[in-house]
Amino acid sequence: MAVRAVPAVGLGCLLNVLDGVSYGMIIFPSTGIFADLGPMGVSMFFVTTVVAQLVYTLGGSGFGGANGSMMIEVVPFFHILALGIASEVGEDDPAGVIATTLVAYAFSSILTGLAFFLLGALKLGVVVGFFPRHILVGCIGGVGAFLIETGLTVSLRISDDDFTMTWATLRFMFFDTHNLTLWVLPIGLAVLLRVITHKYHHQLIFPLYFMVIPMLFYVVVASARLDLGELRSAGWIFDMGAAAQEPWYKFYSYFDFGKVHYGAIWSTLPTQFALLFFNILHPPLNVPALAVSLNDDVDTNKELVAHGYSNFLAGLVGTVPNYLVYVNTLLFYRVGGDNRIAGFMLACATAVLLVIGTAPIAYIPVMVVGALIFVLGIDLVKEALWDTRHRVSRSEYITIVSIMVCMTVWDFVIGVLFGIIVSCFFFVVQNSQMRSIRAMYTGDTAMSAVRRPSLQRAYIREVSKQTTILRLQGFLFFGTITHVEESIRSLIEGPSWQRNPVQFLVLDLSLVAGVDMSSAEAFVRVQRLLAAKCVTLVFCGFTIDSAVGKALRSVEVLGTSRVELFSTLNDALEWTENAYLRAWFRSQKLETSAISFPIPGRQDADIEYSHLVGSFVRSPRRSHLRDAGDRTIATEIFSQLEPERNAEPINTLTKAFSSYGTVSSTLFRPIDLYFERLAVPTGHVLWTQGDASTGLYVIESGVLRASYQFANSAQHFDESMVAGTVAGELSALADSPRNATVVVDHAAVLWKLSTENIRRLQMEEPELARSFIQLVLKAAKIDYDILLAAIASRQ
Repeated sequence: MAVRAVPAVGLGCLLNVLDGVSYGMIIFPSTGIFADLGPMGVSMFFVTTVVAQLVYTLGGSGFGGANGSMMIEVVPFFHILALGIASEVGEDDPAGVIATTLVAYAFSSILTGLAFFLLGALKLGVVVGFFPRHILVGCIGGVGAFLIETGLTVSLRISDDDFTMTWATLRFMFFDTHNLTLWVLPIGLAVLLRVITHKYHHQLIFPLYFMVIPMLFYVVVASARLDLGELRSAGWIFDMGAAAQEPWYKFYSYFDFGKVHYGAIWSTLPTQFALLFFNILHPPLNVPALAVSLNDDVDTNKELVAHGYSNFLAGLVGTVPNYLVYVNTLLFYRVGGDNRIAGFMLACATAVLLVIGTAPIAYIPVMVVGALIFVLGIDLVKEALWDTRHRVSRSEYITIVSIMVCMTVWDFVIGVLFGIIVSCFFFVVQNSQMRSIRAMYTGDTAMSAVRRPSLQRAYIREVSKQTTILRLQGFLFFGTITHVEESIRSLIEGPSWQRNPVQFLVLDLSLVAGVDMSSAEAFVRVQRLLAAKCVTLVFCGFTIDSAVGKALRSVEVLGTSRVELFSTLNDALEWTENAYLRAWFRSQKLETSAISFPIPGRQDADIEYSHLVGSFVRSPRRSHLRDAGDRTIATEIFSQLEPERNAEPINTLTKAFSSYGTVSSTLFRPIDLYFERLAVPTGHVLWTQGDASTGLYVIESGVLRASYQFANSAQHFDESMVAGTVAGELSALADSPRNATVVVDHAAVLWKLSTENIRRLQMEEPELARSFIQLVLKAAKIDYDILLAAIASRQ
């Protein structure tokens, strides 16, 4: 297995050398005190790489051949830390500046390690994935722009401070043939590589390409017999000076805690937290992607814990943050490095490279390092600007570009903060444009699932035009509640109120995820506005202990005058319909008469109905109730006040079916021989769902309640049936199992037509049976249309 891993180890070492030389060299800014610290950065790169490789290989990672390396994307933050410390401490204390900078770098590793460990230990790895992706893409684009700029400074062998967007810099870059060649050549090599990899997709093209470049370089040097000293002076080869002879552990000699300026470290905390924020976004995205690519199942939280250990240890040994590298690990697996032995061999080989030191860097062509930096920079900018052009919305694209501009022109920390602020702004704007009102309709198009006599239903359908239902959705906050409030105002003000005055406003919040303080206070304003118009506000779709209920309770809108709360829309509509019925009964002084009209649902004995009853003449709403009642329900009521001409069950059948057809007393007289009268107490179970059908029931008095259970046990629906309606008719006529459980809500008197008597009726009185069944089916059709509409309204 060790022999089989040799090619993978060789490839891994090559990738580490390429990354170490390219990105280790730029850990420190190439200006001022830090100008000659490139080799020290390479050593720190290899130290953190060895630490990460050992942690992942010795059981920390679920990937047997995981490759660890320095987190190269945070190099811009290192420059901010270093330059900030140099400015705080002063150029006159170089030892203090370097010592403080090294401690700040190590401190960033410790912070990163603690953050990763907590995310993994608390199983919060998936939470990081919820962070807006386009902000991360903008940050990646900013890093890409920084790397392109760094590639130019490395290729031109100038400091970061000398690279400014001025005419002098442009003249230096474009009007000097030598300088133009120095940076155009590595950019050309980077572009050529991407052209090749666009057409050919083999994994080894990248490392072989950068092996061939130095070979060709020295072939040209040998053929032209060029002097290496002159090439080094001209900027074609790195000039390491005395640093080339320094051992790898030289950077530890700069750790002098007596010279550390802790105040300067304290001042870098904003940058440290921005760096930390950027660090923790990568592994939760890279690890699942690598698992998919390798068809391997790993625990993201375990990988985060491993990152916590590797970064904390890197901080303790005084080096920079690290992470599991997606591309390197994938290539390592593809050439046989899919086990821990190969990973351990790579750690040992990388340690050997560390001990060898930085002397070989003096013979590496600058164009190789420049091309490597340009490749990554161009890739990151392309990922941010080109790849997202058709994948994100316009506002997200603006956010990405603005983050890149801020990071390039001003500062990386400012860029991250600006991106978050811009994202929040666009989030508010976009969500405020979303429809918070899912639907708006009146009560005549959305009735409750209560089976009522046809004339009562006709009355309710007419007067329920005074009920307006608003179904709200999403999260109600200051950006969306304005539209809701304006819509409600338009209902009770101006022409809309004159055409269709409102008695009840039902707000269904079952699809509302939450309510902020601004929205809750808006409901207070709405309640006061409605109360001034004698309109009752009915909330439904939540409980008082839910998040929405607590928000509304905090502003004391619940429990005030003319405000009601129900758990479901069906309960709310049932209550409003009962209010209309009670109002009409009270207006006719029938509610306390000998005739009883039981009403299902919540009984509110203390509710004032004066605004519904009152004088029917003075108010258009009351006049509407009176006129509708006179045309519909009064026919039923006053027909029952006349001396009874027919015995039961003819009276109940007439009440149930008179609006669907003629109930001839002559034709229907024999039917009482087939019905059986039953008196059932409250709580009695007539049948349960799935029972065999034994017949249908016509309700003379009382209330029944049917409970429907669906395949999803969490879903259920209740339907009330009052006097003058039919229960169990479809299952009885079809001779099929019961589709609901029916319980007596109020003591009832029922007329039962058993399945045996249905067959007898069809044989002995075929004409009567045909008429009766036709009336039953007409009533059932209406009842089930309303039931289905009520169930659909919950969706």
